[in-house]
Amino acid sequence: MKIVVTVKRVIDYNVKVRVKSDNTGVDLANTKMSINPFCEIAVEEAVRLKEKGTATEVVVVSIGDKACQEQIRTALALGADRGIHIETAANLDSLQVAKLLQKVVEEEQPNLVVMGKQAIDSDNNQTGQMLGALTGMPQGTFASELVIDGDKAKVTREIDGGLQTVELNLPAIVTTDLRLNEPRYASLPNIMKAKRKPLAVKAADDFGVNLTSNVEVLSVSEPAKRDGGVIVDSVAALVAKLKDEAKVIS
Repeated sequence: MKIVVTVKRVIDYNVKVRVKSDNTGVDLANTKMSINPFCEIAVEEAVRLKEKGTATEVVVVSIGDKACQEQIRTALALGADRGIHIETAANLDSLQVAKLLQKVVEEEQPNLVVMGKQAIDSDNNQTGQMLGALTGMPQGTFASELVIDGDKAKVTREIDGGLQTVELNLPAIVTTDLRLNEPRYASLPNIMKAKRKPLAVKAADDFGVNLTSNVEVLSVSEPAKRDGGVIVDSVAALVAKLKDEAKVIS
């Protein structure tokens, strides 16, 4: 079994995001970048399947400028076998990313594609679904458990009302939720080994995909600042504030 895993380079989740002074986007200067946390869970799940003997090869794919190779090397240090970097300086939207990944799937012919359910920068939560539509592969989204049984995958999904289990025929696409697993830390020996693992660099322009974005960012701003809380000395005072000031009860 071959597994393709997608990873995205994003601002580290521990870093406070800064908005540019002209409100055109997020300031990335001197900002720590890392693998999108959901993508890291996807890498961990693929590596675990390989360690169980279910999978034979884990291929990591990332799309972006040359800096993305840092995140690919991190995934290789976590246990992936080889990487593919689709190099482009363009700011791509979800559909363009899905179309590029479709070309990778056609070339690699994986039995399973594992992706993070969303990226913490754009929070779109749609690339996996779009890839499923483009490739015609069945998909299991928001996976909190993944079991491979022969040529089928059982995916337990987190939904509003609880948990739902679906059975997919392989090849299939699975997008990961937070509770699927806890990613490991890369050891120093594995970090050194990752430097020698193969990493193919391909130009996005060579895939025949229109890279002109259909999405225009009008403005980026910080969330509205919240006022500090107040301490009340009685339940009656709390109820009065909720009724007269907050207007949340009548």
